[in-house]
Amino acid sequence: MNTAKAIRIGCGAGYSGDRIEPAFELATRGDLDYLVFECLAERTIAIAQKARTADPDAGYDTLLVDRLTAVLPACVERGVTILTNMGAANPLAASKIAERVARDLGLRGLKIAAITGDDVLEIVKAGSCTILETGDRVDSLGVRLVSANAYLGADSLMPALAEGANVIIAGRIADPSLFVAPLAHEFGWPLDAWPLLGRATLVGHLLECAGQVTGGYYADPGFDDVDGLGRLGFPLAEVSGDGSAIVTKVAGSGGRVTPATCKEQLLYEIHDPAAYLTPDVTADFSRVRISDAGDDAVKVECGDGRPRPPALKVSLGYTDGFIGEGQISYAGPGAVARGRLALKIVEERLRQSGLRIGEARYDLIGVDALHGPLRAQGHPDPYEVRIRVAGRTKTMTDAKRVANEVETLYTNGPAGGGGATGSAREVLAVASTLVPRDRVKTSIHYVTV
Repeated sequence: MNTAKAIRIGCGAGYSGDRIEPAFELATRGDLDYLVFECLAERTIAIAQKARTADPDAGYDTLLVDRLTAVLPACVERGVTILTNMGAANPLAASKIAERVARDLGLRGLKIAAITGDDVLEIVKAGSCTILETGDRVDSLGVRLVSANAYLGADSLMPALAEGANVIIAGRIADPSLFVAPLAHEFGWPLDAWPLLGRATLVGHLLECAGQVTGGYYADPGFDDVDGLGRLGFPLAEVSGDGSAIVTKVAGSGGRVTPATCKEQLLYEIHDPAAYLTPDVTADFSRVRISDAGDDAVKVECGDGRPRPPALKVSLGYTDGFIGEGQISYAGPGAVARGRLALKIVEERLRQSGLRIGEARYDLIGVDALHGPLRAQGHPDPYEVRIRVAGRTKTMTDAKRVANEVETLYTNGPAGGGGATGSAREVLAVASTLVPRDRVKTSIHYVTV
């Protein structure tokens, strides 16, 4: 337990495919105590579960080896503990990969922990859970249900920290919990110290999306200019024992940390700032104070918290048909008119074929694909456009037919089409349910290098 000094904790990834160089910069120059890799979006774990079904040794983050290879030597040298949800659907396999990476790098004396228990598929199948978004029973999904993973909290990570694990790999951990656990561990906070856990959750929420809070998502040329986005620095926080923190980044790295970037991230994905529900705490951000603390340094304080929710949220992954998509470009005089004609041709062809399409989109990218045709009215036509046709189908064969109809525009009009692409894929959708906490049992599995 460390109450004498602030704890420095950095975020080395905000999603599965994030950049690796900023994490290396944090590991080598951030003077960190902890480095967190937050790599799971809602559908990521369902995709990983499909991979594990095909191969029992797969199902972890595909960049696990690259990330650990990049940062592990520096973290070992500097005593930095790594926490991550890169285990995705297979934390045990991920821990074995981490062991292999460590051995290949010539590192010894490491303790690697894998956290399991978030996979609650059988619990959900055996119960009478309700889908929160629709009110339907989960069992209505039948064989389409692919995965069910509970959002674990800091309590699942704390024992591994107490045992001195150097690398902790989990699956579906709530994003801010990856940051709450090391702070509670270092400062000796009880897991019912709700105001402190609320402040730790605030820190985690600000850091969890990595480059978003250092100006990446904030940048808007001419309005909110941000320099150095090509080598954007990822964030770190220096957290004190009372839960207040200074959010910053490595000196000289790209991007910026300002009260405005932090305020924007504070409101990101928050439905009710006074009641942000996590497995650890009902966090209250409604009275948070954010103030300038120097160049690329922002002080955050006055987060609060109340008792945690009685149940754990579960992310459900299920198959929901297929999508066929085709695109082709038109340029020069009359490009928009030719693009609209192309869309009309494809729509007619799909109707003639009798293809059963549940949902369909016929878009002119750059004109009306985002906000619709009404918003496009009155604006000058662009010099070039790209059409996009997408249709949801019940079979992969029909999805491929949607894509193929766009490609046939090459020779079947209108004039001047080029750069056609097509794809067909299965749709993995997500929904949510709740399970009682006492039904979810976690375990820790150790590997020593």
